[in-house]
Amino acid sequence: MSIYNPKDLQSYQYVFFTGKGGVGKTSAASASAVALAEMGKKVLLVSTDPASNLQDLFELKASNEKTEVESVKNLYLMNLDPIVSAEKYKESVVAPYRGILPEVAIQNMEEQLSGSCTVEVAAFNEFTTLLADKMIQEEFDHILFDTAPTGHTLRMLELPSAWTSFLDQNTSGASCLGQLSGLTESREVYKEAVEVLKDKKKTRMVLVTRPDRSPLQEASRASKELKELGVRNQLLLVNGIITEENPQGVLEMMKIKQEKALNERPEELESIETFYIPLRSYAMDSVENIRRMLTSTSGRYVNEEYEAHSSMDFQQLLEEIQKDGTRVLFTMGKGGVGKTTIASAMAMFFAEKGVKVHLTTTDPANHLTETVHESENLKVSFIDEEQELRHYKEEVLKKAEGASEEDLAYIEEDLRSPCTQEIAIFRKFAEIVHGSGEELLIIDTAPTGHTLLLLDSTESYHKEVERSQGDIPEAVRTLLPRLRNKEETKVFIVSLPEPTPFYEAKRLKEDLSRAGIHVDSWILNQTLQQLSDPSLFVREKQKEERKWANLVYEEMKGRFVMIPWSKEELKGESLLSLIS
Repeated sequence: MSIYNPKDLQSYQYVFFTGKGGVGKTSAASASAVALAEMGKKVLLVSTDPASNLQDLFELKASNEKTEVESVKNLYLMNLDPIVSAEKYKESVVAPYRGILPEVAIQNMEEQLSGSCTVEVAAFNEFTTLLADKMIQEEFDHILFDTAPTGHTLRMLELPSAWTSFLDQNTSGASCLGQLSGLTESREVYKEAVEVLKDKKKTRMVLVTRPDRSPLQEASRASKELKELGVRNQLLLVNGIITEENPQGVLEMMKIKQEKALNERPEELESIETFYIPLRSYAMDSVENIRRMLTSTSGRYVNEEYEAHSSMDFQQLLEEIQKDGTRVLFTMGKGGVGKTTIASAMAMFFAEKGVKVHLTTTDPANHLTETVHESENLKVSFIDEEQELRHYKEEVLKKAEGASEEDLAYIEEDLRSPCTQEIAIFRKFAEIVHGSGEELLIIDTAPTGHTLLLLDSTESYHKEVERSQGDIPEAVRTLLPRLRNKEETKVFIVSLPEPTPFYEAKRLKEDLSRAGIHVDSWILNQTLQQLSDPSLFVREKQKEERKWANLVYEEMKGRFVMIPWSKEELKGESLLSLIS
């Protein structure tokens, strides 16, 4: 593994940066763009990340028009807001039907087009014009994209049925129909764009990750999907490697965890050319620091001082929940933030207090039964997402018998979408919640607000549930009202004290709010606030964390908890250390 140098990108006109939220895509893309521009290359940096802070970073007002960055010669910026793009895109699809179809049908169409798949397709619609624009190609030596399309979206764009009236006619069971129905350009333009992504001479795909288990697994999945589509010119970029030979204190413990994660990384990543960026003590909040990210290890003190707001006592919060009659607890948030660990710790706490607890998760990869031991008061299970998805696919495809080969291919691809996966396990969630009785049910992850609204809209509700079961079971019919009852159900959003995880968690909260589901508390995990360490790194991070803790405090009106960073993987009784 060699240190990363953007000089290695000079032979490519298009460079895409992709990876999980919070791994440093924007920082890596920005630092690469600055470095190439300062080599004398004319560079366009394009962001399609809704959590992007490029405008603040370069101190300018970016838009969907290229804007010159005065502080960096030869660098231009374009910020394509995918949320705004998706809203415009959604309205272009729905508008012709207003006043013609019943209002309930319009609402259903709008919710169908509110998911993450549509946002990604809308973003792809925006930057495809850049891939096809001959004037842009001639003007810029390099065009760098902060966030790339996933394998699912690229496969969808390649399927014939995605471009036909099948979208309007299908009743067989695809879950998020209509994603491509608002594309105005010809199919050939999109085909050309996908070919550019596959072109090894023109394009480089940079898989950005951190030296942690979850983002490495995500990078492996993305790599495999892209290779299957012919996008093979990949580079793995591991951000935040501790390079000190003999680190002390917190850094030493972090280095041990990093080395373990890298040694156990998925086999899929072994064959990919790999580079790293050292961990920096300073925040990537200015052009100066972005420039130093790839050139210097020296740090500086954070200029801003943030007053720390007090968080709630975790044990006190859980004791309050024990008394108020809550029957269902959810831990929700993006992958890798620690939902499963926190759900397990809560289950252990309540079981120790004599409460009958049923802990269940959709993530068998976390080996929940190895982390938490069943006891007289604690039952542990997991929802096998692959099994539920397989059963759901079989039922849907059975109803689609007789469809053409290309239509079946479309249905199969649509069944890979995120909302289909949620719908597949939705029924299992409903069964578990319905049968929970007097137990306190703790569920690690749950369907998003979009999926719940999709199922709640009249037409989709019947289509998604009745098509595979023949009727609407009581468990499904009564679930949403129970989730909306904040006296009975509590939702904890788990996040990290960093920009991207914060903004992603905030969007999740807004998504749940649309579905009428109240978020009780926010848990900031893996914070360094409580640690005493003299190193510059820890002091810098503590100052930065206070900024995000204060934003959570404002968002939740003080109803939040901070969990300290731990050097160990917590299991069994040690889980209780998170609470006490």
